[in-house]
Amino acid sequence: MRALPLQAPDDSSTACDPHADPRREAHEERRSSGFTLIEIMAVVIIMGLLMGVVGVTVFSRVDDARVATTRMQVKQIENALEFYRMDNARYPSSEQGLGALIDAPADARNYPPGGYLKDRSALKDQWGNDFQYQAPGQRNPHTFDVWSFGPDGSAGGSGQNADIGNWSSDEVAE
Repeated sequence: MRALPLQAPDDSSTACDPHADPRREAHEERRSSGFTLIEIMAVVIIMGLLMGVVGVTVFSRVDDARVATTRMQVKQIENALEFYRMDNARYPSSEQGLGALIDAPADARNYPPGGYLKDRSALKDQWGNDFQYQAPGQRNPHTFDVWSFGPDGSAGGSGQNADIGNWSSDEVAE
């Protein structure tokens, strides 16, 4: 008796199988080649829910970033005003305002070419409103006050709508 060599079954061996159901094989092939409408809808709904949660978190971070950027702009304006004082022995008057950092006032003594700030956009906060200036300041009577009305664009406010100025952050804006 001679032994027959063993062969591993492959897909082609079922094609010759007289007991194989061709409809079942076609159904299994079609089922494994894609996703059903229910599966796709479930994935889309889950992605929508995730985007909703992430979107709320991202937008709150955008507001925080605008507040932080406005604080940095206040510091930049403070520095420019200090340079102005070093050159002119005083701060610009409230009437001259922050525009004195860009365009030389008539009474300026040592005004640098190009001014102390590059352009007028440096005098707008992150919400497109002008920074406010008062010299001498109410909160800083020996120097000046520079502030933004914040996101709401009006004086005062609390929390996220609080004014942002060059005074201590624990003071409440008037």
